[in-house]
Amino acid sequence: MERQFTKEIESLRLGDGATFHGEGILAVTKALLQSGVSYVGGYQGAPVSHLLDVMVQAKDYLDELGVHVEACTNEASAAAMLGASINYPARGAVTWKSIVGTNVAADALSYLASAGVMGGTLIVLGEDYGEGGVVAQERSHAFALKSLMWLLDPRPNLSTIVDMVEKGFELSEASNTPVMMELRIRACHVRGSFKSKKNLAPEVSTRHPLDGPPKEFIYDRLAHPPAIFRQEKLKNDVRLPAARKFILENKLNEVFGGSEKVGLIVQGGLYNGLQRALGLMGLGDQFGACPLPTLVLNVVYPLVAEEIIDFCKDKTAVFVLEEGQPEFIEQEIATVLRRVDALVKLHGKDLMHMAGEYHVESLVRGLSKLLAQHAPHLNISRGSDWLNGIKKTRETAGNLLAALPARPPPLSFDRCERTPFAVGCPDAVIRS
Repeated sequence: MERQFTKEIESLRLGDGATFHGEGILAVTKALLQSGVSYVGGYQGAPVSHLLDVMVQAKDYLDELGVHVEACTNEASAAAMLGASINYPARGAVTWKSIVGTNVAADALSYLASAGVMGGTLIVLGEDYGEGGVVAQERSHAFALKSLMWLLDPRPNLSTIVDMVEKGFELSEASNTPVMMELRIRACHVRGSFKSKKNLAPEVSTRHPLDGPPKEFIYDRLAHPPAIFRQEKLKNDVRLPAARKFILENKLNEVFGGSEKVGLIVQGGLYNGLQRALGLMGLGDQFGACPLPTLVLNVVYPLVAEEIIDFCKDKTAVFVLEEGQPEFIEQEIATVLRRVDALVKLHGKDLMHMAGEYHVESLVRGLSKLLAQHAPHLNISRGSDWLNGIKKTRETAGNLLAALPARPPPLSFDRCERTPFAVGCPDAVIRS
């Protein structure tokens, strides 16, 4: 069933100071228009499908602004669209489900990252990871590391998500590098509000085209030898330092204070789950108050060494909460701290499971292990009681389910036609 976004499309017209209400992915749509995006494309897939749905259904309004929208045939063609920003000062954004979609787009993204961009480029990724995921459980982080593209993981708060979209374009232009932004299912569908801004008509658009091709041909932007060798040097020697400088000066990562000597470093996308876990343990409230200092990484790659060192300098222990495998962030933080001979004790995957989603129950278990070792004066009995209650509920459910009759086999046999067919799914008839 197709969903119409008539109400949401009207909210895209909101100007300065108005209040935007809606889901996270719809906030991204508004943020793109506030950022003066010139073109938008993508390939639909959960949980980011709404972004393209809204853009396509709002074509009349986007034509007024001069924004080009294109529903692409696959992720590779969507990534190829971003090539327009290699030679032209036009901001572009594309979207698709990751990680399978990112694999399809791999060739185009590699050369985009190698050549670098002139106009800001943002890739909105549906990080379909965890218990609600329907694709291979891999991470976009690996692709960011491989190609040196920056990766945002915003705190699931509409104001933060919007800020990261706008700053993502600025970061891209400051470092001439494509930027990816990963949004988990919970971030895409979190509801809230933010103060909107006036939409910006793009400087380069269908209504304001460039006056001919670039005046000078830049050979170094070609994606073949010998240009690619210089591009690789520029990635590490120029673009990476520029990105770190921008992240630090614009305070894209957030620090929430606390009086304890035990600190937490968490991916932005896990922040809401962390706060829920701390609340259940009696160590936090719905407004984010917590005795444990917390560094929230809205930018998970690249990390800024000075930021990590400054956060850890007065801590006895730091707990890195990083979802998925391997522990890319934890390994980089360990390297940073070892190079300055920091005495802080570093924890991460030693207290948490390696693979799978960090849901609230797993976070409560990991935090309980950490605090029992490094902050025994904190009362975490509420968390233990909650975990015991979960255990009893699970046992009760198991006993009830065990009493149910076994499910019939997935294939039955039609004696008349001598044809196997799928039980419970009449459309999935298998003809012999």
